[in-house]
Amino acid sequence: MGTYSKTSRAQVNSTLRRQVLRNFTFAVSWRTEKILYRLDVGWPKYPEYFTGTTFCVTVDSVNGLVYIGQRGDNIPKILVFTEDGYFLRAWNYTVDTPHGIFAASTLYEQSVWITDVGSGFFGHTVKKYSSFGDLVQVLGTPGKKGTGLNPLQFDNPAELYVEDTGDIYIVDGDGGLNNRLIKLSQDFMILWLHGENGTGPAKFNIPHSVTLDSAGRVWVADRGNKRIQVFDKDTGEWLGAWNNCFTEEGPSSVRFTPDGKYLIVAQLNLSRLSFVAAPPVGSIGECSVISTIQLADQVLPHLLEVDRKTGAVYVAEIGAKQVQKYVPLNSYVPSFGS
Repeated sequence: MGTYSKTSRAQVNSTLRRQVLRNFTFAVSWRTEKILYRLDVGWPKYPEYFTGTTFCVTVDSVNGLVYIGQRGDNIPKILVFTEDGYFLRAWNYTVDTPHGIFAASTLYEQSVWITDVGSGFFGHTVKKYSSFGDLVQVLGTPGKKGTGLNPLQFDNPAELYVEDTGDIYIVDGDGGLNNRLIKLSQDFMILWLHGENGTGPAKFNIPHSVTLDSAGRVWVADRGNKRIQVFDKDTGEWLGAWNNCFTEEGPSSVRFTPDGKYLIVAQLNLSRLSFVAAPPVGSIGECSVISTIQLADQVLPHLLEVDRKTGAVYVAEIGAKQVQKYVPLNSYVPSFGS
């Protein structure tokens, strides 16, 4: 009976994985006439490095790096790729169960923040790492969930967004004790918070994702309430909400395009990405969907990130167990692996 070498087996696995990616590609349909992005199936170059369930992705636009958080037993929890799709390294230090991830790099420092929802020793924390996985800072009480503010405690912190000033916005939690939005200063002092479960203004039911726009507004995916809520970043004042676009399912992820024209929204169980027109300064108005990408059933886009320089969109898909990359139509990046 013939046998395969390790090299040939890897080639076969890579070919099969690439075929799976192409199958997902062909399942994509554009629901509106205005097509903004296209799928790059050539990213990553070696998808066999996805060995777990991919929950989150972030982009270090300064250094051209893409970080991916995945879950599973006896696997690396964090994968690092170049923006061109080449695998660089992996690390697994003090990461239990990653949920959200954010790269907050400057010209002087490369850092990666991770929200950990694990029930083990490292869980219920928000942690800062170097790009090589060295633990720099821990917020929360490792391994212990709670509602306290002094010291600060978390229960299933879902995601965070770090401003260029160093201020941090955290949505806590993903179905746990807390339903709150917290703003911290760069030295981790609480500047303001909204922290009550409910359906009214500035109340939450599973706040799942948070982002900022260039007008100083904080946008929160209030997933359980099927809406997006908006706040003033300086005062925490509630500015309004979008309810009309999410009657089927609440939003799971929110990010703006670099030009600020669109808010990209992922809906997990609908396997859908929506490009929503951003409102002008001084108005929230109604949600208006300009374009959508309908993914194949059970792809399940969980969290997404946008490259600030190129505009590329990276989507962490927990159903397909992969991260896919979409590029703007006017981008120089080749489409469909060509």
